[in-house]
Amino acid sequence: MASSSGNDDDLTIPRAAINKMIKETLPNVRVANDARELVVNCCTEFIHLISSEANEICNKSEKKTISPEHVINALESLGFGSYITEVKDVLQECKTVALKRRKASSRLENLGIPEEELLRQQQELFAKSWIYWGDGREERRRFGEGSAAASRTCPTGVAPDATGCRAGPVGCSDS
Repeated sequence: MASSSGNDDDLTIPRAAINKMIKETLPNVRVANDARELVVNCCTEFIHLISSEANEICNKSEKKTISPEHVINALESLGFGSYITEVKDVLQECKTVALKRRKASSRLENLGIPEEELLRQQQELFAKSWIYWGDGREERRRFGEGSAAASRTCPTGVAPDATGCRAGPVGCSDS
């Protein structure tokens, strides 16, 4: 199965992934390169067959996104019903892993700090960074011309750091 551009790599499974699966499944068996290539082509063709059938089922149900149920129905309609139990088990594992990832990524929610407060703290940190690293225009706009945030200047034109001007602590002033 070649793509219209003639590049077979566009439509195949990465060979490294297939080699790893073969090695894990058959650790003590040598597999010839042409046999590995045949496995890659078979896997690619199988995926194409299942996805095409799942797409047809998806279209018939007037959906725009192929769901796991469409894939399971495709397996059944193509005569691969014996795989469905295993496929459902793998699907459940995937959902469990995805849920764990979502929980890990929502650690900020677990801090007990409201999102508005986190946003306020973030904006405060950005403002402080502008005080030390920016040119001061943003602070003057946000805090007003005479505020402490807007008064940190560096006559040398070099952005100051926490201890003063990069050129030395004497060069910057808080006026």
